[in-house]
Amino acid sequence: MSKPPKSFTIKDWEFVDRPREKLWHQGAATLSKAELIAIIIGSGSTQESAVELMKRILASVENNLQKLQQLPLEHLVKFKGIGKVKAVKIKAALALSKRLAEQKSKAPIVLTQSKFVYEHMRYELALLPHEEFWVLYLNQSSKLLEKFRLSQGGITATVVDIRLALKRPFELEATALILVHNHPSGSLTPSASDRQLTAQFKQAASYVALTLLDHLIISAKLKYPFSEIIRWS
Repeated sequence: MSKPPKSFTIKDWEFVDRPREKLWHQGAATLSKAELIAIIIGSGSTQESAVELMKRILASVENNLQKLQQLPLEHLVKFKGIGKVKAVKIKAALALSKRLAEQKSKAPIVLTQSKFVYEHMRYELALLPHEEFWVLYLNQSSKLLEKFRLSQGGITATVVDIRLALKRPFELEATALILVHNHPSGSLTPSASDRQLTAQFKQAASYVALTLLDHLIISAKLKYPFSEIIRWS
């Protein structure tokens, strides 16, 4: 009986191309996402190396680590070569990287531009399958004091209580607000209700000496700032 063909593994690669050796000699920055995660899972299958396996998995989520992090464990184990242990290792590594990012972000956050707000909030909102509405409370120097999820709703809408949003600033001694909500559909076009709510917030905030700085709509790709509308309305 003939022996089955030997599988081509990372050990068969040129020494300088092996992920672990590359990291040791050239640093982590030289490795791709697939190579980094391949080091974590350790091995692939008889048909493909750990790197090729991770390239295939990453391709299924558009090479997006955020989407990979949100992929349920039961979906990960459907990939040939990924069992429960490897799936858990991937999840653990991604969760650890998220905690590292959160730890770094504990330095004072100053939100002076809509792009800074987007970068700070996109991991919370961009890929959610439902709509959420958040309020960010700032002091006079635009330092973020607190962010608060005001409401969580369905695919197309969420109910917002302006009175509840305006209660917290006095406890924090905040002077300004930024509103943020997501559109699960991916559309960045503000609806009539989005515009109406922004105007209502601006008016209500002005009655209690608070400034509404912006209202951002976030999708998986971009953001829509209301700052110009707020400035001139």
